[in-house]
Amino acid sequence: MDENLPSVTVLIAARPGQAEVKAVAAGQALDYPAGKLEIIVARGRQPSAQRNAAMKAARGDLIYFLDDDSVAERGNLRQAVKHFTRSEVVMVGGPNLCPPGSPVLEQVFALVLASWVAFGPSRARYAVVGRARETSEKELILCNLLARREALLRLGGFNEALYPNEENALMDELQKSGGKMIYDPELLVYRRPRSNLRAFARMVMTYGRGRAEQFRLHPTPGSALNFVPPAFLVYLLLTIILMVSIPNLGKWFLMFLAFYIGAVLGQGALLALVPPFQPGQRISWTARILRSAAAIPLITLTHLLYGFGFWRGLFTRLKPGARPPAPPVILETVPS
Repeated sequence: MDENLPSVTVLIAARPGQAEVKAVAAGQALDYPAGKLEIIVARGRQPSAQRNAAMKAARGDLIYFLDDDSVAERGNLRQAVKHFTRSEVVMVGGPNLCPPGSPVLEQVFALVLASWVAFGPSRARYAVVGRARETSEKELILCNLLARREALLRLGGFNEALYPNEENALMDELQKSGGKMIYDPELLVYRRPRSNLRAFARMVMTYGRGRAEQFRLHPTPGSALNFVPPAFLVYLLLTIILMVSIPNLGKWFLMFLAFYIGAVLGQGALLALVPPFQPGQRISWTARILRSAAAIPLITLTHLLYGFGFWRGLFTRLKPGARPPAPPVILETVPS
């Protein structure tokens, strides 16, 4: 019955003066009782501060976080609230997919993000993977995430010294306090990936930097996998040095590189079998093969850029609370 549904606040972080906020229209189109639905646009220049301010002002029992360009499926809220009947569940999220009709280059970027060799278990953030299940921060992403407002506020909200990865640190804290998180592959939003190679490269380096900064502030065993790309950079540098100084030893190091190349090529072949990003969409085999071939060099580029960003993040100046105050946040309540 609708009267038993929890109240929900859709929280959208946007820039000052941003005219088009796609997530607002998508939020207004959600299949949920209007009396139980609130939409807040938090405008500012520091997303963590914007979301924290909006959470304090929100009236909903649950907060549905959407990025400004997230286009949520109409049935998302009814799909997600089913999981919150379990009192121990504090977060529910799903993937964000490349919209149908996106430019080919963006589809290639989406394939890379959804590949195991490039992003490991985090590929579930960008592809429909498996069934609904308990999970960790590795599979959830803030542009499509519901959470209990009270649980977030109890932990102080997002760490405003972290961006990105502020949500990952908060998820770790929620799990430490006994909260459960659910990945639901039927909870979908559509967002376009970066529009060009430069923007994609910057995004990957930022992910690496953010993960390293998160590890410095909130070290957890789950971050061990994120050390693989920076270790790969060290391996490449060491191999080059050995090939110049001790060629016989360097050749042994090259053997691993052969395995790596085989893994990347194998992943590229498997990407041709990835279903279309939108259920029911059809893509010719020729297009699938061309997209997967274009993704192969980008997988290696992703490892290099993420590793570089991670090394940078290990040495950035990061002192929680020492940063200048965030610019003012303006909250706008939008009719639902």
